Amino acid sequence: MRIQRLILTFLAFLLGPILSRADDLLSSALPIEQAVDHFIDARLQETGLQPAPPASDANFIRRLTLDLVGRIPTLEETRTFLASSNTSKRVELVNRLMHSPAFVRHQATELDTLLMKGTRGSVRPYLLVILAEKGSWDRIYRDLMLPDENDPKLKSAAEFLRQRVRDLDKLTAEVSSIFFGVNISCAQCHDHPLVADWKQDHFFGMKAFFSRTYESGGRLAERETGLVKFKTTKGVERSAQLMFLTGKVVKPDTSKAAPPKFSARAELVKLSLQPGQRDFFARAIVNRIWHRFFGYGLVMPLDQMHSENPPSHPELLNWLARDLVEHGYDLRRLIRGLVLSRAYARESRWDKGEVPRPNLFAVARVRPLTPMQLAVSLRLAVTDPQTLPPMSKPEELDKRLQGLEASAADLARSFEQPGDDFQVGVGEALLFSNGVAIEKDLLADGGDRLLNRLRRLQTDDEAIDLAMQTILGRLPRDDERKLLGNYLKQRADRPAEARRQMVWALLTSAEFRFNY
Repeated sequence: MRIQRLILTFLAFLLGPILSRADDLLSSALPIEQAVDHFIDARLQETGLQPAPPASDANFIRRLTLDLVGRIPTLEETRTFLASSNTSKRVELVNRLMHSPAFVRHQATELDTLLMKGTRGSVRPYLLVILAEKGSWDRIYRDLMLPDENDPKLKSAAEFLRQRVRDLDKLTAEVSSIFFGVNISCAQCHDHPLVADWKQDHFFGMKAFFSRTYESGGRLAERETGLVKFKTTKGVERSAQLMFLTGKVVKPDTSKAAPPKFSARAELVKLSLQPGQRDFFARAIVNRIWHRFFGYGLVMPLDQMHSENPPSHPELLNWLARDLVEHGYDLRRLIRGLVLSRAYARESRWDKGEVPRPNLFAVARVRPLTPMQLAVSLRLAVTDPQTLPPMSKPEELDKRLQGLEASAADLARSFEQPGDDFQVGVGEALLFSNGVAIEKDLLADGGDRLLNRLRRLQTDDEAIDLAMQTILGRLPRDDERKLLGNYLKQRADRPAEARRQMVWALLTSAEFRFNY
């Protein structure tokens, strides 16, 4: 039975949505969240594993707000959500957050990090424009590969190529990794030693699509011709064809006396989005978006999508990729479906013995906050909640939150972009211990700051409750209340400083640092 399943998994990866096993795929009319839970639950039942229970409302609103708009919820948002008895309040929360301008800003930040990692450039100004227009992923891909530098709103898309064009090997490898989920760099010097899928022909075939691209006068240009040569491990020199990862070759049209201007990059875009060729493109972004919201990809590592590394849930990956294509590469729709699933909303605590393998998605994965998530959340957490505009005035509230985002940009540069093996570094620990930004800014107690409000509360219990709800989004447990209460009593001679230290302890806690 196990051998049979391995064979089916291998075939599912190779043939994707066109496989005869597609008969087992659910109807394309099914909501994404139901398809996700169908395939995840089926695997859990197969392994005999009971998943973690649903996350509490306080846990859910914090997780979702961080994921969709890049910050912790405000005190009013938390209290309103917890007080509601509406059975559809989670769906309504998803809709409210996704329709807010902050959703566009946060998704632009996340995609910019994906697209420009390892460079000094940014395409975020372009992404803000396109995502506000609900632009699709294939539109973004086209604009990055074929940027219009004459359009002031779109010209920053050229930074994707401009930051890499002087190193075509880097450009080839990173386009393949980001857009197609394939780390092709191992096939540069020789055929991949472990993966039969990737030959030198694939690497240099992909490089040939970019060999004509260059920068002139600060603008990108493309030559009419370009030749890429390479030597095999046997020392034979070969000329690379314009070849996509599937092995499909593009040949320039030379049949006419005056052939039209030929763009190799345009041919790559056209070819990679064609039926029969677009599986790499669709599955790569599905896998990356899944990884962002679940903390672990359906394929890991994210850029190792090949026959020797099948997905944990091949049918689910195929279904989501097919659905994405059928709905015009709409990332908003994909995101909404993922966060409405039961799998996304599970609790992150596991108390049933050994923690299940992460690729079963039986329990929510604890994820470190990104630099901007952390910086904006810190700014919001130290703000007196009574000074924020009410939820009934969403435009005013968003304007204030946007100001906090702008003020958090410098602080965000102090934090590391987390990877899958993230640990808090020494630099961050020192920053919170004695950094000027923390001491003089976040822990200030004047004006619209939380500490100013805490200082004026009559009882320690009031101060503890407000600090916990504002910073951690929940009321304290009995043991926490006792611990914090004892500390404040011991420092009764300096109550303002004691409450300041309580805030510092909550801001630097692991609970605040991670999305759980």
